[in-house]
Amino acid sequence: MKAGDLIHLIQQNNLVENTIAIERNEFLKVEGSVDTNIYFIEEGSLRIFVLDDDEERIIRFGYKNNIVVSIDSFLSESPSDFYIQAIKKTLVKVIPKKGFMDFVNRNEDNLRLWIKIIEDLVLQQVEREKDILISSPKERFERVLKRSPQLFQEVPNKHIANYLRMSPETLSRLKKR
Repeated sequence: MKAGDLIHLIQQNNLVENTIAIERNEFLKVEGSVDTNIYFIEEGSLRIFVLDDDEERIIRFGYKNNIVVSIDSFLSESPSDFYIQAIKKTLVKVIPKKGFMDFVNRNEDNLRLWIKIIEDLVLQQVEREKDILISSPKERFERVLKRSPQLFQEVPNKHIANYLRMSPETLSRLKKR
């Protein structure tokens, strides 16, 4: 199932509470806050990051037709260390946890959909961990380019370089090859 199919199901079942516009550099979520919403990005792009000794460490991006969530806070209903920030003006549909979980528990098909979403998130996280563990900047770049070519159209190089744990200059050299 594609994200577009999921949002259609979500809209069909009246799970979207509202749509919000987030200006460039504005935060959707900050460290220490509880956020149990799921966000479907209609347009724009977001980055999810943590602070490590005052240095930002980007761990994920979201752009048009992606779903983003502070998964730790969503699942535990506890504060999270994650920030979610708009890279450019972004429109997101807000799906609150209660309505979504009522939908999930309504029938077996919906529960299977939730399991598929969680499995996809776990697989994405495994891929991300592999990316970080690969020591060669070239290999990290090639893996992400193959997996997410749209990222390079949606997100500025400085953020992609941070995500890949390399300097913007190294990323620029790799893109020219």
